[in-house]
Amino acid sequence: QVQLVESGGGLVQAGGSLRLSCAASGRTLSNYGMGWFRQAPGKEREFVAAINWSGEDRYNVDTVKGRFTISRDNAKTTLYLQMNSLKPEDTAVYYCAAGWGRDQYSRYRDLTWYSYWGQGTQVTVSS
Repeated sequence: QVQLVESGGGLVQAGGSLRLSCAASGRTLSNYGMGWFRQAPGKEREFVAAINWSGEDRYNVDTVKGRFTISRDNAKTTLYLQMNSLKPEDTAVYYCAAGWGRDQYSRYRDLTWYSYWGQGTQVTVSS
């Protein structure tokens, strides 16, 4: 069993930055791909970014490319999402997730692949 806890959300003005963290416990993450998803009010949960088990391969949705960076520290069992140049449309609850398997590239955007989810952290970007 893996427990995931997000932190770092908050209220920020457009153009500002936030760094989300996702602390994992219960099991080593070395065999898990990790992802960030977000869900805005009235919308479906959507993929934001993913990273493979080693941290060498990263994937972003087009709307955040050049602004968001996903990274992981397996020694600290922590996943990060650095968010720069934030826009009001980035406002959402952000969730981290873990899925079993190394280099499952074709599955990273698929919510159903992820076995473990955090409780979410709210990010609000004011205009």
